[in-house]
Amino acid sequence: MKIGVLGAGLMGKEAARDLAASDGVSKIGLADINLSLAQEACNQIASTKLNAFRVDAGDEDDLTAYMRQYDVVINALFYSFNEKVAKTAIKVGVNAVDLGGHIGNMTNAVLALKEEAVSAGVTLIPDLGVAPGMINILSGYGASKLDKLNTIKLYVGGIPVKPDPPLEYNHVFSMEGVFDHYTDPSLIIRNGLKQEIPSLTEVENIYFDRFGPLEAFHTSGGTSTLSLTYPHLNTLEYKTIRYPGHAEKFKLLVDLNLTKKDYKVDVRGNEINPRDVLLKVLEPIVELGNKEDAVLLRVIVSGEKAGKKTIYHYEMATFKKKNVTAMARATANTISVVAQMIGNKTITKPGVYPPEQIVPGKKYMQEMKKRGVMITENENYG
Repeated sequence: MKIGVLGAGLMGKEAARDLAASDGVSKIGLADINLSLAQEACNQIASTKLNAFRVDAGDEDDLTAYMRQYDVVINALFYSFNEKVAKTAIKVGVNAVDLGGHIGNMTNAVLALKEEAVSAGVTLIPDLGVAPGMINILSGYGASKLDKLNTIKLYVGGIPVKPDPPLEYNHVFSMEGVFDHYTDPSLIIRNGLKQEIPSLTEVENIYFDRFGPLEAFHTSGGTSTLSLTYPHLNTLEYKTIRYPGHAEKFKLLVDLNLTKKDYKVDVRGNEINPRDVLLKVLEPIVELGNKEDAVLLRVIVSGEKAGKKTIYHYEMATFKKKNVTAMARATANTISVVAQMIGNKTITKPGVYPPEQIVPGKKYMQEMKKRGVMITENENYG
């Protein structure tokens, strides 16, 4: 199979690395508007199957010419490109997957293309990171084993193994994205009713092996498409995992409008966006650098099976390995595995589907295990 990657940043680079190590992949493209970045990544991966390209994803002709070379395209660009890449995939008859983007309803715009994708005979799967992504696949797998689904509770966090003050946090993806997830409201289902509640609220304690006490709190975007796929849930919640005290510190910044996008203040006759200033101030403080990170995940799916209350627990703790961050390992391997499932015909249904509706959970877990990303499953009753 031939697979093209859009975006030579960390996630795109690591997806290309996994593709290069996969026997079923014969040709790989790694494209970026910055050709030297793509070429540098190709040089590091050093695979004869892999070539670098300069592609301006904002230029329709450029994007079209690149995408039509492949069976599947992995979109690892910023989420503002997701709709355009999906429309181009339909136009040229190529399957495509992306890392998601529920901020600004971008994933909804991709899902709205379902009939066009069916007509074109292509498969599009958005939201293939960790959250959304991995959590959707595991939620769908657990739900498929139940006769009746009642509750989905999700906990995910990318954190440093050894935290430093003042925030005890180092970012493993865009800080702008972190601000969005902390600032926008969180969609949940409680007592069968969809509702929005403020992010950074309802802090609870949570524990993982190798770590002391941690905290978890609501953030936006994490429930992704699950409320649409399972509209009759009694409970649906997504919480982000951090070290204790993190939510309180960031809630103060949010309440002071320091993370707000469309907000400016006059400073000596100049209009300044406090968010831009805060991002610059935090940059050296939250940079991960050479530190070790971890991705922690817990998915709890409960309901009824054969007349008994049944709960499926999925859990993962992944760490940095060979200078590849834990978040990159979990995210890039997820999107690469699913892209290959489309390419090798494990997934064949045309249309646009969120991960929980189309990705086979058991096969996904097996493939991730091959890559050293271990996800455990436990079944409990009562």
